[in-house]
Amino acid sequence: MGPTSYRTVAAAAEATVEDRRSVFTCWLRRAQDEDQARAVVEEARRTFWDARHHCSAFVLGPDGATVRSNDDGEPAGTAGAPMLEVLTGSGLTEVVAVVTRWFGGTLLGGGGLVRAYSGAVREAVAQARVLTRVQVEEVDVVVGHDLAGRLEHDLRARRVPVPSVGYAEQVRLRVQVPVDRADELPGLLAGLTGGAAVVDEDSRVRSWADEGPATP
Repeated sequence: MGPTSYRTVAAAAEATVEDRRSVFTCWLRRAQDEDQARAVVEEARRTFWDARHHCSAFVLGPDGATVRSNDDGEPAGTAGAPMLEVLTGSGLTEVVAVVTRWFGGTLLGGGGLVRAYSGAVREAVAQARVLTRVQVEEVDVVVGHDLAGRLEHDLRARRVPVPSVGYAEQVRLRVQVPVDRADELPGLLAGLTGGAAVVDEDSRVRSWADEGPATP
């Protein structure tokens, strides 16, 4: 069984470090697949066209199983791999880091490059707002018009998301519950409506939803 939650960045973050006049700027962005991650790298190339290197690393998938790194012309192992190590150590996924370097005229050596590239990513991670995503079950709850308004209010009051409501002969409330609490929903509905609301089992699907921003 895969994870039922994971952490990612809620918004873009940026940080810059300097070492002997070389400047290293890190872009930290959310990316849901490799195409999005590579698009961030290309955006950095276009934006900072005057820079010498645009090294990158990304971690993708709810379980963080897809990882990539690129030294972009720096000595092997001095840029992408240290950047990736910071990302994996942060516990974040669905995230891409691009560090752009402007050469300052002094060679930093392998150790200096590792410290600079990893340090830029570490600073960006420290500044990022972090979002937890949870796996949810979405299901339609069917109820009569006379109880629908009160049920929707009571569900929202209990912090149960109701993304949509459809009106026909009966009302269908689309409800989201974390997968590890999905078995509690029938009992909750019975208590709120005296058994008048039922779950349409054929409507049940799983997806991911944002739980909300938090500190790292």
